[in-house]
Amino acid sequence: MANSPKEIFKGLGADFHQKPVYYYFWGGILLYMLGFAISTTPSPIYIICDLLRVVGILIFVVSATQMISYSFENRYLKVIYTLYLVWMGIIVFRGLKLEYEFTKDLLFDPFMGVFLYFAPLFLLFPKTHLFYKATFKMLIFAALLFGVFMLYSSVDLLNLKYELGRDTLEYYVKLLGLPVGFLILTYPYQNKQRRFIAVFVILLVFLSATYRARRGLMFMSGTVFIFTSFIYILKNKKQFLTIIFGTLLLLLFSGFAYTLFGTGDSIILNKVTERLDEDTRTGVEEYFYADMQLRDWIVGRGMSGLVAAPIDLDPSEEHPGYREGVETDYLTIILKGGIIGLGLLLLIAIPAIIKGLFFSKNLLSKAAGFWILLWLVSLYPSTVTSFTLSYILVWISIGICYSDTIRLSSEEIVAQYLNPAKRKMESKKKYL
Repeated sequence: MANSPKEIFKGLGADFHQKPVYYYFWGGILLYMLGFAISTTPSPIYIICDLLRVVGILIFVVSATQMISYSFENRYLKVIYTLYLVWMGIIVFRGLKLEYEFTKDLLFDPFMGVFLYFAPLFLLFPKTHLFYKATFKMLIFAALLFGVFMLYSSVDLLNLKYELGRDTLEYYVKLLGLPVGFLILTYPYQNKQRRFIAVFVILLVFLSATYRARRGLMFMSGTVFIFTSFIYILKNKKQFLTIIFGTLLLLLFSGFAYTLFGTGDSIILNKVTERLDEDTRTGVEEYFYADMQLRDWIVGRGMSGLVAAPIDLDPSEEHPGYREGVETDYLTIILKGGIIGLGLLLLIAIPAIIKGLFFSKNLLSKAAGFWILLWLVSLYPSTVTSFTLSYILVWISIGICYSDTIRLSSEEIVAQYLNPAKRKMESKKKYL
């Protein structure tokens, strides 16, 4: 007789009484993200920003120590993952400096700080339905915070002449907005309110990115909808008419968008089309290739490694002519940890994608596979390897895809515990 859903999910590393710890943990993460997001607004009160981040760090670090379990269902993953963790430790150790400002930036910067190298530990978190449901709720809070920040900074974001508005949008989207796309990919397990909020947020991300001509953000938010359409097709295999109709609508919309961008004469459309044709990477990448030596390509330059860049990009930097990384994210990974670091990461991620998409029996695993794939294909157009909710979800997704227990569970079992509506229906049937 097959195990019940409760037995299956309970056997994956966490006691059911740990539920409050999940919310403490995600609360700490959101406080940390909130502190950084506030620091990017015009005229922030830095003492409040720093206090939020300190409190957030204390909460999520203490909570994480109660949740991590170094156990694996897959021997291959255990070996490669252990090597990767050791290599992350070497990268951090090579970049340490005993300086106050350096240490502060190390702790407070989610994009280039030390917590980026601890993100893989999320793979060791509990693989229970309670943890995933807590994660879904956290993403709704992130969506609401994203809306608040977008509204608060709307004047700056709408002003195309205000260049810092571009960076502000990037921060808001990567910290709080884009992660909500995971709720869209897992829409079969979400109620109508969550679906509406998630779709609204990702549409807002796409439209804002289009307005500010941010190609990377346009690509990532648009890809969320494309991958979700695949999930929809997998969920509704027998509804051929719906699928065909949806495909025709997609083609019609694509044709309309192409015509609009091809013939429009508005400032916004011209700006977008100019940005699509503009090459802002070649010069930076040429400096990167010229500056990197053979040893750097193999082992990287450590967590604090810098690379040569055109000096006119940002002459106000502490090291003019050098940068902490480049927009081409896989090159930044090589800069810090070399091809060894990138290779180990891909040896973990690519099999996870294959397992999730092609060797799974439920939509949760397929959604996880698509989320990892989204991160992988975004390594070129944007900076996505950072201590943000999006990258945290990548490691949670890797854990799902390598778990045979979850991946091979039927859709009925997974849906019963993750879909609130279905859970209520089951409860009603029980008492009828």
